Amino acid sequence: MVAEESTNTEGADRKKKTVGTKKPQKPSLERKLSKTTICIKQIGSPIRRDPRQALYLNSLGLGKLNRVRHIVDSPSTRGLLDKLRHMVVVVDQ
Repeated sequence: MVAEESTNTEGADRKKKTVGTKKPQKPSLERKLSKTTICIKQIGSPIRRDPRQALYLNSLGLGKLNRVRHIVDSPSTRGLLDKLRHMVVVVDQ
């Protein structure tokens, strides 16, 4: 005897629909721009310095001399700027 295969695949192909759930919305442009930003400029080279300082510069988006970046002002970025105060200057707040 050969086992018969079930041809009823209606329930297997359907996806479950969730009722009442919404996708999280992306933050609006106004909310992104409402945060205070500071403008920083790299004035020193990471050559012949502690390798961690080069990583700190990369995390701020810097790496070459005279590069300027606008970053969000937060305690974590202020801590990085304190560690790199000999290589970075705050141009505008």
